[in-house]
Amino acid sequence: MNMNITLGPLVALIAGILILVMPRLLNYIIALYLIIIGLVGLFGSGHLRL
Repeated sequence: MNMNITLGPLVALIAGILILVMPRLLNYIIALYLIIIGLVGLFGSGHLRL
């Protein structure tokens, strides 16, 4: 069995669990996610897919 885990769903799962445990983290999680997406978009890394 081949297990390929991409970064996007893994980040979404971890963020969802953290939001359920501590809802006040929602703003920080969204801000961090947007910053990472923006940096990846600016530097155009083809190897990192979110």
